[in-house]
Amino acid sequence: MDMNATPPVDSGKTRDIALYIHWPFCLSKCPYCDFNSHVRADIDQAAWKTALLADLAHEAAELPGRRLVSIFFGGGTPSLMAPETVQALIDAASGHWKVADVIEITLEANPTSVEAARFGDLAHAGINRVSLGLQSLDDETLRFLGREHSVGEGLAALDIAQVVFDRVSFDLIYATPEQSEPQWRDQLSRAIGFGTSHLSLYQLTIEPGTRFESDVRKGAFAPMDDDRAAALFETTQELTEGAALPTYEISNHARLGEESRHNLIYWRYGDYAGVGPGAHGRRGGMATVRHRKPENWLTAVERNGHGMQREDTLTDRERAVEALMMGLRLREGIARDSLAARAIDEQALKRLVSQGLLTVDGNRIATSPQGRLVLNGLIAELVSEDMLAA
Repeated sequence: MDMNATPPVDSGKTRDIALYIHWPFCLSKCPYCDFNSHVRADIDQAAWKTALLADLAHEAAELPGRRLVSIFFGGGTPSLMAPETVQALIDAASGHWKVADVIEITLEANPTSVEAARFGDLAHAGINRVSLGLQSLDDETLRFLGREHSVGEGLAALDIAQVVFDRVSFDLIYATPEQSEPQWRDQLSRAIGFGTSHLSLYQLTIEPGTRFESDVRKGAFAPMDDDRAAALFETTQELTEGAALPTYEISNHARLGEESRHNLIYWRYGDYAGVGPGAHGRRGGMATVRHRKPENWLTAVERNGHGMQREDTLTDRERAVEALMMGLRLREGIARDSLAARAIDEQALKRLVSQGLLTVDGNRIATSPQGRLVLNGLIAELVSEDMLAA
């Protein structure tokens, strides 16, 4: 098994699966974050290793005979996991399934000095791709976002990551309340200059249940208005296209062949196993959901041998709508004869094409650059009323 070669983008075969492993713990809770993350004073690493291995074994038994093409450690902050736990999970997954000749194994990491010190051990454990949460190249913005690292510390971690790992991506958040177009242009130009082959660039959104939602409600700050945010989105497309890092998904940019294989499984509506607290999965037309709270998940694993909270059989309508929502996030769009296309209202499709929001090229339906600016509203218009009523 070659874990180091960089693979071509996989189109997603029906027998291929991805594995997502959720580590729910963070050093602190960021005010914008609505992910399943928790701060705990003490974590029993041995107990968590045992429980994750049990949850993985259960999920593997439900997906026999498949080929594993990707493993993704997400969170939370999975760079806080003990490297021996990471290796044990990789080894177990490789035993449960046939593994692709070239497998992508990604771990999300915060760029603090404490976590960067673990990078060598994590690479030795089998991680061959890291996704760093830099989030900003401005110290004042990092403080606003509640991040634990400074710009200097983040860039030092990036330097180490680029030496240790074969593939490196990092995240930036833009469209913060006071950010100007020249400021974002300068920051993104600097980020592109670091030479990574993948960037994830997200506009700040105010999610329900977060501290930022409470702050906005109290008038502590106002989010950036839609017109200014749209202008920054257009600047993002201009700079990344010019640097041969084109958008392949609405918020993700990569050099040709460096797209995230794991996330492409999601967006192409392939099957994936979800393990760990709050993890979601899709397999054989079934939606799986694990218990969200870490303590509840641990109790469930101890009682049942897995952390499953719910398994729901999806209707054809639900699967088609999900596939459409995921597929139109991709620049490549969806195939005319795909599951996703079954959800489309043909009259709405013609109207949106005439408005320049969608394109039809042979067998492919895709969003235009203008359509990506209004993707959620576009999908709401595009889904057939008959499909929604089914």
